[in-house]
Amino acid sequence: MQTLHLAATALGLCLVAGGPALAQTSAPQAATPPNAAMASTTSVDPAALAALKRMSAYLQTLPAVQLTSNSSLDVVTQEGQRVQLDGVVDYKIKKPNAFVIDMNSDQKKRRFYYDGKQFTVYGPTMGYYATADAPPTIRETLAAIDAKYGIELPLEDLFRWNDPTGNPAENLISGFPVGTATIDGVETEHYAFRQKDVDWQIWIQKGAPPLPRKVVIVDRTDEAHPTYTARLSWNVNPNFAPDEFAFRPAKDAKQIRLSELSN
Repeated sequence: MQTLHLAATALGLCLVAGGPALAQTSAPQAATPPNAAMASTTSVDPAALAALKRMSAYLQTLPAVQLTSNSSLDVVTQEGQRVQLDGVVDYKIKKPNAFVIDMNSDQKKRRFYYDGKQFTVYGPTMGYYATADAPPTIRETLAAIDAKYGIELPLEDLFRWNDPTGNPAENLISGFPVGTATIDGVETEHYAFRQKDVDWQIWIQKGAPPLPRKVVIVDRTDEAHPTYTARLSWNVNPNFAPDEFAFRPAKDAKQIRLSELSN
């Protein structure tokens, strides 16, 4: 997925389950969104594309940020039943060369550390950690851990929409403004987009700053259309301690190969 990675592996939410399928029932017809007629087109509304670029450009200006993502992920059983799993991801990011990402769910817990020299994955429940040398910037490190270990960190593409090494807009089939909505007390503009195998929506705060407040991603490759949803809370002026991004293993923590902790 080129934009707004669903990254079920990174979220640590997975399920292979059996059990009887529920009987299908008819759902009430949903209200038609203000610009639903545009959903059938194969063009990207310039206003929707401009909103994405404006959001990403603003995010790239932030020297540091603290972010909490309250997320839910649908997984599908062998019988085609959708099951929703919840999780929380906390981000501490300091450009150009440091982050800590703490993913916490009942299914799996992972912490990712990057201090400009090393990238570390820590499983606090298991007491294992794995460390590898890393490039000197966040952008290079994201590319390296994906290429070498298949690790895609959740929501990383929010910060890479205007990445000069690629053009995510080329992957869009359609996009349009849906209307306005209030998300957790914040007024937002709601946009819907389609790519080859994915439908996704984003709610961007009205006015300044143009922060993304909610993201929804639907996987169309599965007939059950499993969905990922994240509600985002921001601190754009965090005060991080100098040693905030250094990983220090617990006394009884055991080091293993990174590939063993990447999933």
